[in-house]
Amino acid sequence: MSSYHLDHLQYLETEAIHIMREVAAEFERPTLLFSGGKDSICLLRLAEKAFRPSDIPMPFLNVDTGHHFPELNVFRDHRAAQLGGKLIVRKVVDAIAAGIAVVSPGEISRNRLQIPTLLAALEEFRFDCAIGGARRDEEKARAKERFFSFRDSFGQWDPKNQRPEIWNLYNARVNPGENMRVFPLSNWTEMDVWEYIKREKLEVPTIYFSHTRKCVRRHGQWLPVTDLLPPKPKEEVKELVVRVRTIGDIISTGMVESPANTVDDILAEIAAARVTERGSRADDKSSEAAMEDRKKAGYF
Repeated sequence: MSSYHLDHLQYLETEAIHIMREVAAEFERPTLLFSGGKDSICLLRLAEKAFRPSDIPMPFLNVDTGHHFPELNVFRDHRAAQLGGKLIVRKVVDAIAAGIAVVSPGEISRNRLQIPTLLAALEEFRFDCAIGGARRDEEKARAKERFFSFRDSFGQWDPKNQRPEIWNLYNARVNPGENMRVFPLSNWTEMDVWEYIKREKLEVPTIYFSHTRKCVRRHGQWLPVTDLLPPKPKEEVKELVVRVRTIGDIISTGMVESPANTVDDILAEIAAARVTERGSRADDKSSEAAMEDRKKAGYF
């Protein structure tokens, strides 16, 4: 009698597919958050494996801050069209114009403004569940998250009042106006994501690989010079060979000096890294509790 043993990636894949199918079975109007970043790219592959040859039974949703890397939006639109999925994009600038998102005096980053934009989109389409690509290894607040993360009628998260998840059983009950955020990649690491990208031969945006870019040194990291982030007086601009490990707003995403131009190069680089993936995100450096505060208010 032979037995079938799953390797590490196969186990993670099976777990994530199970969660995807639970969402499809338990919720009436789910959506999948798709930015074009590496984690959401893996989510789309998992959705394909969970539901093909049928159509993926949920639209894709992206909150566009207006500060995205152009390469990311091009890839987002290309991949959604390739899969024949419905892509819904809601823009922070439109939420500001409608009075849904209010800019504080002197506020430059639009991370906080994603929250009311997302909550308005969930209400607009009456989504009762949003699947996201967050992983527990990314950041302290994310480590507190469960697979099924309940949000109240205000879209808020209470890390001290989460539902138990025993024996792969998930409580998906929500009342009208409430919603669930579901994170199938919770147990994955940055290394797992890239190993999966390699195994599945997944296409990713070019900015994950080394390229030449003008940068300035701020807050202990290299930030890309753009119209949104021009150099300050007397600030030295350097042309460097860099790539991104994690992608956020173009004004807060730190670039890492790297010659990595293949997935194997990236895997070797991650194995030797002594800085966390989100250590290159300026928006996480503003406060140790920054991410948790945003998540409590309704962030991804």
